[in-house]
Amino acid sequence: MLDHIFLSVSDIARSVDFYTAVLAPLGITARLDYDGKNGPTGHPDLKGFGANGRMFFWLREGVVEGCVVHIGFVANSKAEVDAAYAAAMQLNAVDNGAPGARLHYDPDYYAANVLDRDGYSLEWVYKKWQHVQ
Repeated sequence: MLDHIFLSVSDIARSVDFYTAVLAPLGITARLDYDGKNGPTGHPDLKGFGANGRMFFWLREGVVEGCVVHIGFVANSKAEVDAAYAAAMQLNAVDNGAPGARLHYDPDYYAANVLDRDGYSLEWVYKKWQHVQ
């Protein structure tokens, strides 16, 4: 299990607005700004996102190499996948796979894929078998 990820973005304000909108349908609504001067020398300023008392997704302004990153976010339902995808498309993301079953993985793998404005590959995923009680 991952604890956190830092993602370098070209325009921090634009990216905060984008991720605020596309992560909200997944319940990732906590926001925290971290001033880099409070860390070790050279630590970047960070814009954090999280849920359930954990901050785990952080943005920092910097060099972008979008084609090298793919991030899959857990959705708790197909409706969350649909809502996150719709929010991304409203904010000028590039469609990289409309919401639907990904039969090449499993009939119960439902996802949507976009490229954000920096070219990062994002996926919202609902895997039915991961939500069995």
